[in-house]
Formats: sequence, structure tokens, C-alpha cells
Amino acid sequence: MQRKSGMNIGVIGSGSWATAMIKMLSDNQQTKQIYWWVRKEADVEHIRRYKHNPSYLSSVAVDFEDEFVTSDLKQVFAQSNIIVLNTPAAYLKSVLEPLSASDFAGKVIVSAIKGIVPGENMVVGDYLAHVYQVPLEQIVVVGGPCHAEEVSSERLSYLTIASRTSDHAQSVASLLETRYIKTILSSDIIGIEYAAVLKNIFALAGGICHGLGFGDNFQAVLVSNAIREIDYFVEALDPSDRDINHSAYLGDLLVTAYSQFSRNRTFGAMIGKGYSVKSAQVEMNMVAEGYYASACIQSIIAEHQLDMPICQTVYQILYQNGQPMQEIKKLAEKLT
Repeated sequence: MQRKSGMNIGVIGSGSWATAMIKMLSDNQQTKQIYWWVRKEADVEHIRRYKHNPSYLSSVAVDFEDEFVTSDLKQVFAQSNIIVLNTPAAYLKSVLEPLSASDFAGKVIVSAIKGIVPGENMVVGDYLAHVYQVPLEQIVVVGGPCHAEEVSSERLSYLTIASRTSDHAQSVASLLETRYIKTILSSDIIGIEYAAVLKNIFALAGGICHGLGFGDNFQAVLVSNAIREIDYFVEALDPSDRDINHSAYLGDLLVTAYSQFSRNRTFGAMIGKGYSVKSAQVEMNMVAEGYYASACIQSIIAEHQLDMPICQTVYQILYQNGQPMQEIKKLAEKLT
């Protein structure tokens, strides 16, 4: 049961990563009140009655009093000082549609979304600043490497907490730290957000190659080229003295490219084995952020005239009816 205090946190979303976030916040020992927005009223009732999410990470116990889990988005915003956005990027616009800039005023907004907003070609921080006038200084970004499934089983994991306001980064980090979660602080909100978007595309590429039968040797070359593409891209958009080998960049790429829990790698493997995009989406019943990110990133690549062979290959396969084996063979000639 949550304890009431002046620190109120609202978590927006009910997928696996949102459920893992609820677990982290609940296991953290700081006094606080957690409000959880869940889209489906049937899921709200299930959580209230049975104390677990019926659809994702159902083994995680969530001992909420009835009034603290709700499908009323405005209520959660009104009662929370800190808002954690944890929906798929593809659904963010529709989820936030009932809100106005006044609902965000004065709040610290935490993006735990590793995706880009379709149709806007913006990472979440930029979208919030543009549409809801949230100052970038009020935004905190949660980076990886961290899979929800390992959080649920309390395996030691690391989160990178980034903000231009060090006090906000420290406050959010202190709320997420548990005996199985360690945090690293950063100020690079733009680089970490874009790296989180790009690594999903590269994990898709790795999955496609796995589905086609390429081995570990090729995958290693693919991933080493991928981290260079990330470095090239973020430097082009936001030059900074960042270390691309930091856990938030290289670490997040590695876990997404190789892990059994990576839905992007799984999605890519299905494409490599001959599934259509639509059939892969139906069978997975989960959002692979890299699919939507591919089209958005391709627009940015074209706008800035960037040369990113892996990203462009994935786009050709997913959106231009490119044949996976042919496109990967052409890519293989460009890798170093």
C-alpha cells in the first residue's frame, strides 16, 4: 500500500515497461504516493481486485488502493508533481490528446519512452516542448540498458537518468533506485533520446540478419557499425562531448541487439524469416518501436543528407518492399 506525502508520482501507461516502472517506484523506500493511469477500464478493475497487471508482467504484485489506479488521465496529472510517460511512442499523441499545456505546467515530466513520435519526427522531449510548452529544463529522460522482464525478476540493472537540470535528474534517480536498480546521471537528454530510438532500428537489423541465417561473426560487425552510426547521427543533430561507449549508448544498443527479451530483434527475425510487417505485428501483439522509428529517422536522414547504411537498409525492407536477403547482401558490402 502506498504512503501519502507531498511527493506524488503519476505513471502513464500499462505495458511491460510501465509495469516494471511501477515495481521500481513501489520497491523504492522513499515516502511518496504513486498514481497509475491504465487505459482500459477492465484492466483497472482487474488490478484493483487481483493486484497485478493482467496483460503484462503479471507476476509483478501491485498493491494499490483503488483510488490510485485509474483510467482518468486528467486526475493523474492533476494529483502528481512528477509525471512518468511510459506508453509506446506511436500512441503518445492520442494518449495526451485530452490535455493542454496547463496540465503540464510546473511539473517534472519524465520520458521513459524509447521511441519517436510518428508524423512529427520528434523525440518525446522535443514533442512536449513544441506541443505542450514544457521547458526542456523540466524534462527528464530515462535511458537503458534495462529490460522490463529482468526488472520484474529483480536482476541487477542500470538506468541512465538524464536532464539539463541536475536536481531533477538526481530526484528521479533517487526515486528509482532499489537493491536491484542502480542509476547513472547525465545531462545529454537529446543524445540519449535519439540513441534509444536508433538502437531499436539496429536491433531490427540484427533480427532480420538472424532470421536470414547470418551468424555471430556478421552480427558483431553489424553492431560495431551501428554504434558508429549512432555517434555520427547524434553528433550531426546535437554536437556534444559525449562518450558513445557509455552504457546509455553502447550498452543499450548491445542489450537490444542481442537479448532474448528484445521485441525489436524478435520483430526483425520474423521479417527475416519471411513474415510480412502486418503478420509480424499481429503475432507479436506488442509494439516494436523500431518499425515506426525507421520511417521517422529516414525523414531526418534525408533532411540532413546523412549517410547511414544500416538505417537506410531497414527502411528499404520495411517500407519499400525491399527483399531482406538482397538488401542485407548489399549492406554487407558497405560494412567495415
